[in-house]
This record gives sequence, C-alpha cells and structure tokens, in this order.
Amino acid sequence: MITNDIFGALQLLVVGMITVFLVLLIVINLGKLLIWAVNKWAPEETVAQKSAPAAKAIASIDATTKAIIDATVSQITGGKGRASKITKM
Repeated sequence: MITNDIFGALQLLVVGMITVFLVLLIVINLGKLLIWAVNKWAPEETVAQKSAPAAKAIASIDATTKAIIDATVSQITGGKGRASKITKM
C-alpha cells in the first residue's frame, strides 16, 4: 500500500512539473512573439533635440535666485550641503 502511495505521489510530481514547464514555454514564446510584433509594426518614437539648454539656463539664473537656492540648501542640510550646479528644467 505504501508503494502505491509513493508511486502515485511521484507520478503527480512528474505530471505537475511537466505541466509547469510547458506553460512556461508557452509564456516565453508568446512574449517573444509580442516583442517581435511590436518591433515590426509599431512606429519608432522620435525624440526632439534641444539646442544648448545649459548655456541658456546658466544665463537665465540671476544672482538673487542663486542666493535663494544656496540659502535653502544650506538650511535644509544644516550648513553641510551646497548647490554645485543649478540648471533650469
């Protein structure tokens, strides 16, 4: 009777592992198919180029704004931090 129980358990184990393996193969192949379809038919995004934003940002920040930012950073960090680079977003 114990051998029948062990045989049934092993059979259930093998069937379960094979089922999981097959389902994972299906999921992987469907994922690859989806990636292929999107790459084939979806249009590629175009990114707009910005022209020299750093030079304009440095020129557009005046001394008062820089002083306010420096004071805020100093107050928040307890005098241990400082703003090394300020850019306008």
